[in-house]
Amino acid sequence: MKSKIILLSAILFFQINFAFSQKSVLQSGPMLGYSEMKEVMIWVQTKKTANVKIQYYLKSDASVKHWTNTILTKKEDAYTAHLIADELEPGNVYNYDLYINKKKISFDYPTEFQTLKLWEWRTDPPEINFMAGSGTYINEEKYDRPGKGYGESYSIFESMADKKPDFLLWLGDNVYLREPDWNTKTGINHRYTHSRSVKEMQRLLANTHNYAIWDDHDFGPNNSDKGFWNKNATLNAFKSFWANPSYGVGDIKGAITFFNWGDCDFFMLDNRYYRDPNDLVMDDKTMLGKEQLQWLKDALVSSHANFKFVVMGGQFLNTAGIFEVYSNYGFAKERADIIEFINSQKIRNVIFVTGDRHLSEIDVLDRTYMPLIYDITCSSFTSHASSKMEAEKNSLRVDGTLITENNFTVFNVKGERKSRVLTITFYDRDGKKILDYEIKNEKKGDREYKRRH
Repeated sequence: MKSKIILLSAILFFQINFAFSQKSVLQSGPMLGYSEMKEVMIWVQTKKTANVKIQYYLKSDASVKHWTNTILTKKEDAYTAHLIADELEPGNVYNYDLYINKKKISFDYPTEFQTLKLWEWRTDPPEINFMAGSGTYINEEKYDRPGKGYGESYSIFESMADKKPDFLLWLGDNVYLREPDWNTKTGINHRYTHSRSVKEMQRLLANTHNYAIWDDHDFGPNNSDKGFWNKNATLNAFKSFWANPSYGVGDIKGAITFFNWGDCDFFMLDNRYYRDPNDLVMDDKTMLGKEQLQWLKDALVSSHANFKFVVMGGQFLNTAGIFEVYSNYGFAKERADIIEFINSQKIRNVIFVTGDRHLSEIDVLDRTYMPLIYDITCSSFTSHASSKMEAEKNSLRVDGTLITENNFTVFNVKGERKSRVLTITFYDRDGKKILDYEIKNEKKGDREYKRRH
């Protein structure tokens, strides 16, 4: 009898330690990527080569279980895996479990994802709640500049998770490549791995679908452009560490993609890969490149969404002409071309969602007999927030909307199909409301908008 107890104790000890050892192999994630009606992608990173897979099942009925593909993580891919759940039905919530080397990994928070609803021709559009923000600097003292760390208050990611958004738009500067990083694959993967592994971020990643663009600091050095010699390496890292629907559209390469959620379309732009250098002196300078710009125009015209969100790294409407806004460095002509196109084609409810500036604000372009154009700037999560922008001469800023502290933004879309209302709410790092702003679905002849805070 005593020998049986000893044997059972040994087996139990082995099982517990084996399960713990598998969790210790987990580097970061799981992270939810794109969601569609019949397919969802889930990302994970291990510390060394391992077999990973996901089991998933309806939250309302766990009796039928499904598995994703199994992936062996490899060093050349920074030990990342993109797992596809493809036995899904629209409009459902699923629980999921991560397995590493055939052992289930336990978390102290639930893990679940959702599929998009099949609503057209059936009901009004579903209510949508999504977040946006930019500027995630995670300190690493031995590689940072001397002095106080540039990153702060990682608890903002816990505050964001508490809001339980459907999805999150990462607006660029999602990592900050440093001098030891941007010239080698080893350095680039190290930076992504270090930033993605912050413990305060994990619950948010595991239960919120994530879509990303990039800006200069995850593309290359500060203010970098199409001349950056190693941009293909940083693009490969972007592909490894995010789970977007695509990386490029059609034959156009870059950190570009598109997705739809309910009655909202999202045009995710790359403002770096084709960007002319800031200091280049010439006419017809481009930030997006000819092909990407044409794709944006064509896609906007073809869109039947109530709200059309154009997502890019730097501010679009800001008229101040300083730093990397579209009105500076010779890009104003391309900015004017986009505005004129939206106006001439009478494309309503175009909302630019931008980052980069270490501040948040709302800009509105209001021209008589032309559709309103909005620019919602959301920055920054943890990188040092600017505190000297009140004097910036931006004529399109809505009074009272400038925010110069770490913050995040929640977008809520709800209402009947023809009278949808978008409410934009800014929160501080602790999840306390700073202000909100309301945009009504603009129809032909309808010119009203209203701010509440």
